[in-house]
Amino acid sequence: MLLSRKIRLCPDRQQEEILWRSSGVARWVYNWVLNQQQQNYYSKGAKFISSGALRKELTQLKKTEEFNWLGSVSNNVAKQAVKDACDAYKKFFEKRASKPRFKSKKKSRPSFYNDSVKLKIKLNKRVLIEKVGWVKTAEQIPTGVKYYNPRITYDNKYWYLSVGIEQEDTKKELTENILGIDLGIKDLAICSDGQTFRNINKTEVVKKTEKRLRRLQRKVSRKYEMNKEGSRFAKTCNIIKVEKQIRHLHRRLTNIRTNHIHQATNALVKTKPKRVVMEDLNIRGMMKNRHLAKAIKNQKLYEFTRQMKYKCEKYGIDFVQVSRFYPSSKTCSSCGEVKKDLRLSNRVYRCECGLEIDRDLNAAINLAKYGELMN
Repeated sequence: MLLSRKIRLCPDRQQEEILWRSSGVARWVYNWVLNQQQQNYYSKGAKFISSGALRKELTQLKKTEEFNWLGSVSNNVAKQAVKDACDAYKKFFEKRASKPRFKSKKKSRPSFYNDSVKLKIKLNKRVLIEKVGWVKTAEQIPTGVKYYNPRITYDNKYWYLSVGIEQEDTKKELTENILGIDLGIKDLAICSDGQTFRNINKTEVVKKTEKRLRRLQRKVSRKYEMNKEGSRFAKTCNIIKVEKQIRHLHRRLTNIRTNHIHQATNALVKTKPKRVVMEDLNIRGMMKNRHLAKAIKNQKLYEFTRQMKYKCEKYGIDFVQVSRFYPSSKTCSSCGEVKKDLRLSNRVYRCECGLEIDRDLNAAINLAKYGELMN
C-alpha cells in the first residue's frame, strides 16, 4: 500500500528564495498550458494538445530573452506542471472532473514537483532537492525505499516535502461488528454503536480563533481604505504584517479541523469492525445551500470519508459506501417503515411503532443493517 509522508523542511534564506522561484515557475507554466488548451479549443475546435507538443513549445520559449527566467529552476518543475495541467484538462473532457481553473498568485498553494530519481536522502536529516541543494529536515526520512511523486508545498508558514512510500498492509484480527457512520453538521459523526464525535467548530478554541480572524480582516480592510490612492490600493508594511497574521490563523484553523478528523477516524478504526458503512454524500450539491455552505465546508466531510477509505484499506476492513438516495434517515430502524415527510428540522425520529430516537443515530443503525444484508 502506498502511504504519504509529510516532512517539514528547514531551508536557509538562499534556499527558500529558490523554493519560491520554483513554485512560481510551476504556477506560471500550469496557467500557460491551460491558456494554450483553451485557445486551441475555441479557435480551432480541437479538443486536446498533447503534453509532448507543449513541452517542445515551452523549450523554445525558454530560449527567448523574455522567458529565459524559466530555466533558472529544475527542468522537471516545468515538465511536471505541463503534465499536471494536461491531465486536469483530459479529466474534464472525460467528465471525471470539473473544468480546471487558473492558479491565482494570491490564493493558490505554492507547490512544485521534484524528480523522484534525483531525490537523495542522508541519515543526518538532509534531503537533496534539485537546484536547491541539501536541505535540513525536521525529522528523518526513511532511506532505502522507493519514493513516489515527491512534492514540495508551502502552508503559509513552513515548507514541506510530501512523498509516497510503499508500506505493507497491517492486517489485524477483526471483530464481527458492522459499523454504520452517519456524518452531519450538528455532530461530525454518529456511529451505530453509540459513539459520537463532536463538531470541533463549536469548541471555544475555534470560536476564539475565528473571532480573532474576523477582527484582523476588518483591520486590514480599514488600512486598505486609509491608504487608497485614486483607484488603486497601496500596500504598506503594516498591511503586509496583518495579512501574514491572517494567513497564520487560517493555517491554524485548518490544522485544528484536520487533526480532529484524524483522531476520530483513528478511534473508529481501532474498534476493529469487519465492515464500515457510510453514505456517498453529494458534497458539491450540499454546498449550494447558502445557509449551510459554511458549516458544511468547515466540517470537512469529504476529508473524513477519504481518511476512512485509506485507513480501512490499511487494516483490511471492508469499506462500503451506500447510494446517496438510500433513505437512511427516513427509515425506522425498528419496524422498517419509511417516513417520506421527514424534514431537516426534525431532529428526533418518531415512528408509529413507538420508537423515539435521534435521527442521526437512527440513520447510523440503518447503515449498519444495510451492511449486515451484504453477508
